[in-house]
Amino acid sequence: MAGQTNAFEMAQRQFDHVAGLLHLDPQVAEILRWPMREFHFRIPVRMDDGSIRVFEGFRVQHNDARGPNKGGIRFHPAETIDTVRALAMWMTWKCAVADLPLGGGKGGVIVDPATLSTPEKERLCRGYIDVMWRNLGPRTDVPAPDVGTTPQMMGWMMDEYSKLVGQYTPGVITGKPLGSGGSMGRTEATGFGVIYTVREAMKHLKLDPTRCRAAIQGFGNVAQYAAIGFTELLGGKVVCVSYWDRDDRCPYTVSKEDGIDPRFLMSITDQYGTINKSQASAAGYKIEEGGEWIRKEADVLIPAALEGQINAETVQLIHERVKLVAEGANGPTTPEADEVLKERGIFVLPDFLCNAGGVTVSYFESVQNDMNYYWSKGEALSRLDDKITTAFEGVLEMSLQQQVSMRDAAYMVAIDRVVKAMQLRGWI
Repeated sequence: MAGQTNAFEMAQRQFDHVAGLLHLDPQVAEILRWPMREFHFRIPVRMDDGSIRVFEGFRVQHNDARGPNKGGIRFHPAETIDTVRALAMWMTWKCAVADLPLGGGKGGVIVDPATLSTPEKERLCRGYIDVMWRNLGPRTDVPAPDVGTTPQMMGWMMDEYSKLVGQYTPGVITGKPLGSGGSMGRTEATGFGVIYTVREAMKHLKLDPTRCRAAIQGFGNVAQYAAIGFTELLGGKVVCVSYWDRDDRCPYTVSKEDGIDPRFLMSITDQYGTINKSQASAAGYKIEEGGEWIRKEADVLIPAALEGQINAETVQLIHERVKLVAEGANGPTTPEADEVLKERGIFVLPDFLCNAGGVTVSYFESVQNDMNYYWSKGEALSRLDDKITTAFEGVLEMSLQQQVSMRDAAYMVAIDRVVKAMQLRGWI
């Protein structure tokens, strides 16, 4: 089951498989299959009632051979060090496959942000920086928002870091609010990046997007803009999304046979991603069990929630019509499920290629911070499209040359770039 999936073990298994295909030196492989640095710490926070609550936090820096570590900070009640390790490792490959001069990092705090007031969230964010600031910086490690964190929270973190170092330092954090060093296009970046790769994959598979249906798991930022992109940029139809209902403490799938309106659903979704069921039902939407998204008759599946959602059991539920899986989430497909998808001939866009749009525009944000000159949304998204399309073409070429899956090909491209950087720096 998904809850039993150890994300870091999965990340290592994926890496070991491709290291074998590349005949990578075992000593080099041993360096890359583990993070270079890990930080485990406690963050005491004064709560609104005057009590002190202590939160457990992490920061993992996987590999910085190609540049500063880069990766988000997650606030999630089920956060684990192994999840953070896996995501940091995947960030290394994600930055490399997109050819960004960055390494991989990730952070996390074990907390449900929905249980905190706004002042408590601010104190927790500033507390995270108070612990970690000596090991962060524009040329060291650059965090960003992730699950459970927001641009405003990044703004607080940037401000705290700037106070501690004694100068305004917008480049220490990306995903900041506009007006505080943030980049236009960052909100749409990950979801639209998914759609840019889907568009290119459809060209390769000779699929007409206007005649295709998509089923999406999740309705956070990535899923929302993937749904908008699939309908508005490609002209396709999204038949469902899923979401986590905070009140009922369980997931639901929201569907409409003739296609959902993602902007309407966004208008009835709270800041934590819970869709108002009564308003959705009144608008003609069907409310189903959370796992129904994977059963839908669709051409494209876009898992855009948490890791391990397509596993040995759930992969059997995928409809025979499905031709393409686009991994908007990190690590949504287990190795066992991957094998089944290969056997069925389903084209898989791997996560660290498919969802690289967010980190790409985060990199653009850092560049703009350095220049103190900011681009329009159109310019940022156009540059993103160019980057993502080039990355897709490189992975597809490797896949066809080596006769391997797109996931294996993406790993080959990424690992080769990281190893070359390590060689050029004299590490190996």
